[in-house]
Amino acid sequence: MADHDAIILGAGAAGMMCASVGGQRGRQVLLVDHADAPGKKILISGGGRCNFTNIHTAADRYLSANPHFVKSALGRYTAQDFIALVERYGIAWHEKTLGQLFCDGSARQIVAMLAEECAKGGVTMALGQSVSAIEHGDGLFRVTLGDRVHRAPALVLATGGPSIPKMGATGFAYDVARQFGLSVVQPRPALVPFTLGPEEALFQSLSGVSAEVEVRWNKTRFREAALFTHRGLSGPAMLQISSYWQHRTPINVNFLPDRAADWLLAEKRERPRTSLRKILAQALTERLADTLLERIELQGEIGNLSDKLLRQAGAKLSDWAFVPSGTEGYAKAEVTVGGIATAGLSSRSMEAAKMPGLYAIGEAVDVTGWLGGYNFQWAWASGWAAGQAI
Repeated sequence: MADHDAIILGAGAAGMMCASVGGQRGRQVLLVDHADAPGKKILISGGGRCNFTNIHTAADRYLSANPHFVKSALGRYTAQDFIALVERYGIAWHEKTLGQLFCDGSARQIVAMLAEECAKGGVTMALGQSVSAIEHGDGLFRVTLGDRVHRAPALVLATGGPSIPKMGATGFAYDVARQFGLSVVQPRPALVPFTLGPEEALFQSLSGVSAEVEVRWNKTRFREAALFTHRGLSGPAMLQISSYWQHRTPINVNFLPDRAADWLLAEKRERPRTSLRKILAQALTERLADTLLERIELQGEIGNLSDKLLRQAGAKLSDWAFVPSGTEGYAKAEVTVGGIATAGLSSRSMEAAKMPGLYAIGEAVDVTGWLGGYNFQWAWASGWAAGQAI
Protein backbone atom coordinates (compact mmCIF):
# COMPACT_ATOMS: atom_id res chain seq x y z
CA MET A 1 0.00 0.00 0.00
CA ALA A 2 1.50 3.33 -1.08
CA ASP A 3 1.63 6.17 1.45
CA HIS A 4 2.63 8.74 -1.21
CA ASP A 5 2.16 9.23 -4.95
CA ALA A 6 5.81 10.17 -5.38
CA ILE A 7 9.01 10.26 -3.34
CA ILE A 8 11.59 12.83 -4.47
CA LEU A 9 15.17 12.41 -3.30
CA GLY A 10 16.99 15.75 -3.09
CA ALA A 11 15.56 19.09 -1.97
CA GLY A 12 17.68 21.24 -4.27
CA ALA A 13 16.59 23.33 -7.25
CA ALA A 14 15.26 20.46 -9.40
CA GLY A 15 13.76 18.49 -6.52
CA MET A 16 11.87 21.43 -5.01
CA MET A 17 10.57 22.45 -8.44
CA CYS A 18 9.37 18.92 -9.16
CA ALA A 19 7.75 18.56 -5.71
CA SER A 20 5.89 21.88 -5.95
CA VAL A 21 4.57 21.15 -9.45
CA GLY A 22 3.50 17.60 -8.55
CA GLY A 23 1.99 18.72 -5.25
CA GLN A 24 0.00 21.51 -6.88
CA ARG A 25 -1.39 18.92 -9.31
CA GLY A 26 -2.88 17.13 -6.29
CA ARG A 27 -0.17 14.49 -5.85
CA GLN A 28 0.91 13.38 -2.38
CA VAL A 29 4.63 14.13 -2.50
CA LEU A 30 7.39 13.30 0.00
CA LEU A 31 10.55 15.40 -0.48
CA VAL A 32 13.62 13.88 1.18
CA ASP A 33 17.07 15.37 1.85
CA HIS A 34 19.97 14.44 4.14
CA ALA A 35 20.59 18.17 4.77
CA ASP A 36 18.64 19.85 7.55
CA ALA A 37 17.35 22.63 5.26
CA PRO A 38 16.36 22.75 1.58
CA GLY A 39 18.22 24.50 -1.25
CA LYS A 40 21.69 24.63 0.31
CA LYS A 41 23.50 24.82 -3.04
CA ILE A 42 21.08 27.54 -4.21
CA LEU A 43 22.09 29.68 -1.22
CA ILE A 44 25.79 29.79 -2.16
CA SER A 45 25.20 30.28 -5.89
CA GLY A 46 26.01 33.53 -7.66
CA GLY A 47 27.92 34.86 -4.68
CA GLY A 48 24.79 34.46 -2.56
CA ARG A 49 22.57 36.25 -5.08
CA CYS A 50 21.59 33.21 -7.15
CA ASN A 51 22.07 33.51 -10.91
CA PHE A 52 18.67 31.88 -11.30
CA THR A 53 18.32 31.72 -15.10
CA ASN A 54 19.65 33.02 -18.41
CA ILE A 55 17.46 34.75 -21.00
CA HIS A 56 19.59 33.27 -23.81
CA THR A 57 18.80 29.67 -22.82
CA ALA A 58 19.02 27.36 -25.85
CA ALA A 59 19.95 23.72 -26.42
CA ASP A 60 23.37 24.59 -27.88
CA ARG A 61 24.47 25.92 -24.47
CA TYR A 62 24.34 22.48 -22.88
CA LEU A 63 26.75 19.53 -22.99
CA SER A 64 25.28 16.03 -23.18
CA ALA A 65 25.96 12.79 -25.03
CA ASN A 66 22.64 13.60 -26.77
CA PRO A 67 22.58 17.36 -27.44
CA HIS A 68 18.90 17.19 -28.53
CA PHE A 69 17.66 15.73 -25.23
CA VAL A 70 17.23 19.11 -23.50
CA LYS A 71 15.00 20.65 -26.18
CA SER A 72 11.63 19.30 -25.03
CA ALA A 73 11.89 20.32 -21.36
CA LEU A 74 13.54 23.69 -22.08
CA GLY A 75 10.88 24.44 -24.69
CA ARG A 76 8.01 23.66 -22.32
CA TYR A 77 9.32 25.53 -19.27
CA THR A 78 11.31 28.58 -20.34
CA ALA A 79 13.38 31.26 -18.65
CA GLN A 80 10.35 33.56 -19.07
CA ASP A 81 8.20 31.08 -17.14
CA PHE A 82 10.60 31.14 -14.21
CA ILE A 83 10.90 34.94 -14.35
CA ALA A 84 7.09 35.13 -14.13
CA LEU A 85 7.20 32.97 -10.96
CA VAL A 86 9.92 35.17 -9.43
CA GLU A 87 7.89 38.30 -10.21
CA ARG A 88 4.73 36.81 -8.69
CA TYR A 89 6.66 36.69 -5.43
CA GLY A 90 7.84 40.28 -5.82
CA ILE A 91 11.50 39.28 -5.94
CA ALA A 92 13.55 42.09 -7.51
CA TRP A 93 16.15 41.01 -10.07
CA HIS A 94 18.63 42.44 -12.55
CA GLU A 95 20.50 41.32 -15.64
CA LYS A 96 24.24 41.33 -15.08
CA THR A 97 25.98 40.43 -18.34
CA LEU A 98 25.38 37.94 -21.14
CA GLY A 99 21.74 37.35 -20.17
CA GLN A 100 22.53 36.32 -16.59
CA LEU A 101 19.73 37.15 -14.12
CA PHE A 102 20.42 37.62 -10.41
CA CYS A 103 18.36 38.52 -7.36
CA ASP A 104 18.85 42.13 -6.24
CA GLY A 105 18.65 40.83 -2.68
CA SER A 106 19.59 37.31 -1.66
CA ALA A 107 19.43 33.73 -2.92
CA ARG A 108 17.38 33.05 0.22
CA GLN A 109 14.44 34.64 -1.59
CA ILE A 110 14.54 31.91 -4.26
CA VAL A 111 14.72 29.14 -1.64
CA ALA A 112 11.85 30.73 0.32
CA MET A 113 9.79 31.00 -2.89
CA LEU A 114 10.31 27.32 -3.75
CA ALA A 115 9.54 26.28 -0.15
CA GLU A 116 6.31 28.29 -0.31
CA GLU A 117 5.42 26.68 -3.67
CA CYS A 118 5.96 23.26 -2.04
CA ALA A 119 3.75 24.28 0.91
CA LYS A 120 1.00 25.33 -1.54
CA GLY A 121 1.19 21.83 -2.99
CA GLY A 122 0.98 20.19 0.46
CA VAL A 123 4.43 18.63 0.03
CA THR A 124 5.72 16.66 3.03
CA MET A 125 9.38 17.42 3.74
CA ALA A 126 11.66 14.86 5.37
CA LEU A 127 14.84 16.86 6.01
CA GLY A 128 17.97 15.76 7.85
CA GLN A 129 17.20 12.15 6.94
CA SER A 130 19.43 9.75 5.07
CA VAL A 131 18.20 6.98 2.80
CA SER A 132 19.42 3.59 4.03
CA ALA A 133 17.75 1.39 1.38
CA ILE A 134 15.72 1.58 -1.82
CA GLU A 135 13.81 -1.40 -3.18
CA HIS A 136 11.16 -1.99 -5.81
CA GLY A 137 8.42 -4.57 -6.13
CA ASP A 138 4.70 -4.84 -6.97
CA GLY A 139 4.90 -1.50 -8.79
CA LEU A 140 6.05 0.36 -5.69
CA PHE A 141 9.36 1.89 -4.63
CA ARG A 142 10.19 1.33 -0.96
CA VAL A 143 12.50 3.96 0.51
CA THR A 144 13.87 3.39 4.03
CA LEU A 145 14.53 6.53 6.10
CA GLY A 146 15.81 5.66 9.57
CA ASP A 147 13.41 3.00 10.86
CA ARG A 148 10.51 3.99 8.58
CA VAL A 149 9.72 2.62 5.13
CA HIS A 150 7.88 4.90 2.70
CA ARG A 151 6.14 3.53 -0.41
CA ALA A 152 5.23 5.25 -3.67
CA PRO A 153 4.71 4.26 -7.33
CA ALA A 154 7.05 7.08 -8.43
CA LEU A 155 10.62 7.80 -7.34
CA VAL A 156 12.49 10.92 -8.54
CA LEU A 157 16.29 11.16 -8.38
CA ALA A 158 17.19 14.82 -7.82
CA THR A 159 20.28 14.52 -5.64
CA GLY A 160 22.64 16.22 -8.10
CA GLY A 161 26.22 15.15 -8.83
CA PRO A 162 29.41 14.96 -6.78
CA SER A 163 30.31 18.68 -7.13
CA ILE A 164 31.08 20.53 -3.87
CA PRO A 165 31.41 17.51 -1.53
CA LYS A 166 31.76 19.76 1.53
CA MET A 167 28.05 20.50 1.07
CA GLY A 168 27.28 16.80 1.24
CA ALA A 169 27.24 16.16 -2.52
CA THR A 170 27.87 12.55 -3.58
CA GLY A 171 27.31 10.23 -6.53
CA PHE A 172 24.25 8.76 -4.77
CA ALA A 173 21.92 9.28 -7.78
CA TYR A 174 24.30 7.29 -10.00
CA ASP A 175 24.30 4.33 -7.58
CA VAL A 176 20.49 4.22 -7.49
CA ALA A 177 20.29 4.58 -11.28
CA ARG A 178 22.70 1.66 -11.76
CA GLN A 179 20.74 -0.39 -9.22
CA PHE A 180 17.73 -0.15 -11.53
CA GLY A 181 19.63 -0.86 -14.77
CA LEU A 182 20.25 2.68 -16.02
CA SER A 183 23.66 3.51 -17.43
CA VAL A 184 25.81 6.42 -16.29
CA VAL A 185 28.06 8.59 -18.48
CA GLN A 186 31.44 8.89 -16.71
CA PRO A 187 31.17 12.00 -14.52
CA ARG A 188 33.91 14.63 -14.22
CA PRO A 189 34.18 18.10 -12.63
CA ALA A 190 32.91 21.00 -14.76
CA LEU A 191 32.91 24.80 -14.43
CA VAL A 192 36.12 24.33 -12.48
CA PRO A 193 39.48 26.19 -12.28
CA PHE A 194 42.55 24.70 -13.99
CA THR A 195 45.84 23.87 -12.31
CA LEU A 196 49.16 24.49 -14.10
CA GLY A 197 52.27 22.37 -13.70
CA PRO A 198 55.76 23.45 -12.55
CA GLU A 199 56.81 24.40 -16.09
CA GLU A 200 54.22 27.19 -15.95
CA ALA A 201 55.43 28.39 -12.52
CA LEU A 202 56.26 31.76 -14.10
CA PHE A 203 52.53 32.55 -14.15
CA GLN A 204 52.11 32.10 -10.37
CA SER A 205 53.56 35.59 -9.98
CA LEU A 206 50.39 36.86 -11.69
CA SER A 207 48.06 35.55 -8.97
CA GLY A 208 45.10 37.96 -8.77
CA VAL A 209 45.60 39.46 -12.26
CA SER A 210 42.62 39.20 -14.60
CA ALA A 211 42.21 39.99 -18.28
CA GLU A 212 39.49 39.83 -20.91
CA VAL A 213 40.51 37.00 -23.24
CA GLU A 214 39.16 34.60 -25.80
CA VAL A 215 39.89 31.01 -24.78
CA ARG A 216 39.64 28.13 -27.23
CA TRP A 217 39.61 24.35 -26.95
CA ASN A 218 39.25 22.64 -30.33
CA LYS A 219 36.40 24.56 -31.98
CA THR A 220 34.75 25.79 -28.77
CA ARG A 221 35.47 29.41 -27.82
CA PHE A 222 34.47 31.70 -24.97
CA ARG A 223 35.24 35.37 -24.55
CA GLU A 224 35.15 36.47 -20.94
CA ALA A 225 37.50 37.33 -18.10
CA ALA A 226 40.33 34.99 -17.15
CA LEU A 227 41.95 35.13 -13.72
CA PHE A 228 45.44 33.92 -12.79
CA THR A 229 45.54 32.13 -9.42
CA HIS A 230 48.41 30.79 -7.31
CA ARG A 231 47.45 27.33 -8.60
CA GLY A 232 46.59 28.07 -12.23
CA LEU A 233 43.77 29.63 -14.24
CA SER A 234 40.24 30.60 -13.23
CA GLY A 235 37.63 33.26 -14.04
CA PRO A 236 34.50 32.84 -16.19
CA ALA A 237 36.36 32.12 -19.46
CA MET A 238 38.36 29.28 -17.88
CA LEU A 239 35.39 27.82 -16.00
CA GLN A 240 33.43 27.73 -19.27
CA ILE A 241 36.12 25.97 -21.31
CA SER A 242 36.85 23.51 -18.46
CA SER A 243 33.54 21.74 -19.16
CA TYR A 244 34.80 20.84 -22.65
CA TRP A 245 38.49 20.30 -21.91
CA GLN A 246 40.01 16.83 -21.97
CA HIS A 247 43.04 15.79 -19.94
CA ARG A 248 46.51 16.32 -21.43
CA THR A 249 45.25 18.63 -24.21
CA PRO A 250 46.12 22.32 -24.60
CA ILE A 251 43.81 25.29 -24.27
CA ASN A 252 44.67 28.36 -26.37
CA VAL A 253 44.28 31.88 -25.07
CA ASN A 254 44.02 35.04 -27.17
CA PHE A 255 45.21 37.78 -24.82
CA LEU A 256 44.32 40.51 -27.35
CA PRO A 257 40.96 39.50 -28.85
CA ASP A 258 40.26 43.02 -30.17
CA ARG A 259 43.57 43.46 -32.02
CA ALA A 260 44.18 42.73 -35.71
CA ALA A 261 46.77 40.06 -36.54
CA ASP A 262 49.42 42.61 -37.57
CA TRP A 263 48.73 45.23 -34.91
CA LEU A 264 52.36 45.25 -33.72
CA LEU A 265 53.53 46.18 -37.24
CA ALA A 266 51.11 49.12 -37.23
CA GLU A 267 52.49 50.20 -33.82
CA LYS A 268 56.05 49.96 -35.24
CA ARG A 269 55.15 52.38 -38.05
CA GLU A 270 53.33 54.80 -35.74
CA ARG A 271 55.74 54.95 -32.79
CA PRO A 272 59.04 53.22 -33.62
CA ARG A 273 60.90 54.72 -30.62
CA THR A 274 58.52 53.16 -28.06
CA SER A 275 59.61 50.00 -26.25
CA LEU A 276 57.73 46.79 -26.93
CA ARG A 277 57.21 46.48 -23.16
CA LYS A 278 55.42 49.83 -22.98
CA ILE A 279 53.17 48.98 -25.94
CA LEU A 280 52.20 45.63 -24.42
CA ALA A 281 51.74 47.14 -20.93
CA GLN A 282 49.22 49.60 -22.43
CA ALA A 283 47.38 46.81 -24.27
CA LEU A 284 47.39 44.37 -21.33
CA THR A 285 48.66 45.29 -17.85
CA GLU A 286 52.26 45.75 -16.77
CA ARG A 287 52.44 42.54 -14.77
CA LEU A 288 50.88 40.46 -17.53
CA ALA A 289 52.96 42.10 -20.26
CA ASP A 290 56.20 41.49 -18.32
CA THR A 291 55.41 37.82 -17.72
CA LEU A 292 54.45 37.16 -21.35
CA LEU A 293 57.50 39.05 -22.67
CA GLU A 294 59.74 36.96 -20.44
CA ARG A 295 58.48 33.93 -22.38
CA ILE A 296 58.63 35.60 -25.82
CA GLU A 297 62.17 36.88 -25.09
CA LEU A 298 61.84 40.10 -27.08
CA GLN A 299 62.76 43.56 -25.84
CA GLY A 300 63.86 47.00 -26.93
CA GLU A 301 62.38 49.71 -29.11
CA ILE A 302 59.74 48.32 -31.44
CA GLY A 303 61.36 50.06 -34.44
CA ASN A 304 64.49 47.91 -33.97
CA LEU A 305 62.56 44.60 -34.13
CA SER A 306 62.04 42.86 -37.48
CA ASP A 307 58.54 42.46 -38.94
CA LYS A 308 59.01 38.70 -38.79
CA LEU A 309 59.72 38.75 -35.04
CA LEU A 310 56.78 41.08 -34.40
CA ARG A 311 54.47 38.85 -36.45
CA GLN A 312 55.61 35.82 -34.43
CA ALA A 313 55.09 37.71 -31.15
CA GLY A 314 51.60 38.82 -32.25
CA ALA A 315 50.70 35.25 -33.27
CA LYS A 316 51.86 33.88 -29.92
CA LEU A 317 49.94 36.50 -27.91
CA SER A 318 46.76 35.71 -29.85
CA ASP A 319 47.10 31.92 -29.52
CA TRP A 320 49.03 31.23 -26.32
CA ALA A 321 48.96 27.52 -25.49
CA PHE A 322 48.60 26.31 -21.91
CA VAL A 323 48.52 22.61 -21.08
CA PRO A 324 46.76 22.40 -17.70
CA SER A 325 48.07 19.70 -15.35
CA GLY A 326 44.48 19.12 -14.26
CA THR A 327 41.60 20.90 -12.52
CA GLU A 328 40.86 21.74 -8.91
CA GLY A 329 38.39 18.82 -8.91
CA TYR A 330 34.91 18.38 -7.43
CA ALA A 331 35.81 20.50 -4.38
CA LYS A 332 35.84 23.63 -6.58
CA ALA A 333 33.61 22.47 -9.45
CA GLU A 334 30.27 24.24 -9.72
CA VAL A 335 28.68 21.32 -11.58
CA THR A 336 29.38 17.88 -13.05
CA VAL A 337 29.67 16.82 -16.69
CA GLY A 338 28.22 13.35 -17.29
CA GLY A 339 25.69 11.55 -15.11
CA ILE A 340 22.63 9.37 -15.69
CA ALA A 341 22.55 8.65 -19.43
CA THR A 342 19.80 10.47 -21.32
CA ALA A 343 19.45 7.51 -23.71
CA GLY A 344 17.49 5.67 -21.01
CA LEU A 345 15.17 8.59 -20.19
CA SER A 346 12.13 10.18 -21.83
CA SER A 347 13.01 13.74 -22.86
CA ARG A 348 9.38 14.71 -22.24
CA SER A 349 8.83 13.30 -18.73
CA MET A 350 12.36 12.36 -17.51
CA GLU A 351 11.05 8.84 -16.79
CA ALA A 352 13.30 5.80 -17.22
CA ALA A 353 12.25 3.59 -20.12
CA LYS A 354 13.42 0.37 -18.45
CA MET A 355 11.99 1.23 -15.05
CA PRO A 356 8.54 2.87 -15.19
CA GLY A 357 7.97 5.18 -12.23
CA LEU A 358 11.66 6.08 -11.87
CA TYR A 359 12.60 9.64 -12.90
CA ALA A 360 15.91 11.54 -12.98
CA ILE A 361 16.18 15.34 -13.13
CA GLY A 362 18.59 18.25 -12.72
CA GLU A 363 22.32 17.79 -12.36
CA ALA A 364 22.02 14.02 -11.74
CA VAL A 365 21.35 13.67 -15.48
CA ASP A 366 24.00 13.87 -18.23
CA VAL A 367 23.13 17.48 -19.03
CA THR A 368 25.49 20.35 -18.15
CA GLY A 369 24.86 23.99 -18.92
CA TRP A 370 27.27 26.83 -19.47
CA LEU A 371 28.14 29.16 -16.61
CA GLY A 372 25.58 31.91 -16.10
CA GLY A 373 22.22 30.52 -14.98
CA TYR A 374 21.89 27.73 -17.55
CA ASN A 375 22.16 24.92 -15.00
CA PHE A 376 19.41 26.43 -12.87
CA GLN A 377 17.18 26.72 -15.94
CA TRP A 378 17.76 23.01 -16.63
CA ALA A 379 16.85 22.25 -12.98
CA TRP A 380 13.59 24.21 -13.28
CA ALA A 381 12.68 22.78 -16.70
CA SER A 382 13.50 19.14 -15.97
CA GLY A 383 11.85 19.42 -12.52
CA TRP A 384 8.72 20.90 -14.10
CA ALA A 385 8.62 18.14 -16.76
CA ALA A 386 8.82 15.35 -14.15
CA GLY A 387 6.40 17.22 -11.87
CA GLN A 388 3.84 17.14 -14.69
CA ALA A 389 4.35 13.38 -15.10
CA ILE A 390 4.48 11.94 -11.57
